Amino acid sequence: MIAAFRHHDSSSLGDRLRNAQGMTGPLMREIIDKACRRLPSLHQSERTARLVQLIEAEAWTDAALALMELELPLWHVRRIAYDEGEWHCALSRERELPDWLDAAIEGCHGDLAIALMSAFVEVQARTVDAPRPSVPNVRPAPDPLIEPASCENFS
Repeated sequence: MIAAFRHHDSSSLGDRLRNAQGMTGPLMREIIDKACRRLPSLHQSERTARLVQLIEAEAWTDAALALMELELPLWHVRRIAYDEGEWHCALSRERELPDWLDAAIEGCHGDLAIALMSAFVEVQARTVDAPRPSVPNVRPAPDPLIEPASCENFS
């Protein structure tokens, strides 16, 4: 039930971000309240104090990057591009892979901070829904009815 509630929150939050003209303090606080899972448990550290200072100074892009660093330590900004009046931001866990192999999550908007936060909210929504096994994944046993055969002619 919590995952369904979080997914509903993230979709409504995504809609709010798409419809926003620019980043505001209340919108940033709503993102922190609804999408952040790690930030409340970090208490008052140097990094959270820096985030608060950036929000108070309305340095929205820097605040978005600082929030992503705190909340998504395994994710990195893969690409930030400006094309035809919109910012495109892609977040990825595997930055060094070619684009066609990577499963990057992208957000876009006319405002850079909102594009970053759109990608952030999408990552948070997907990681909530993703099942996490307690043991590493193991390859399934091969089907006994299927036997590989070589089709090469070595003559």
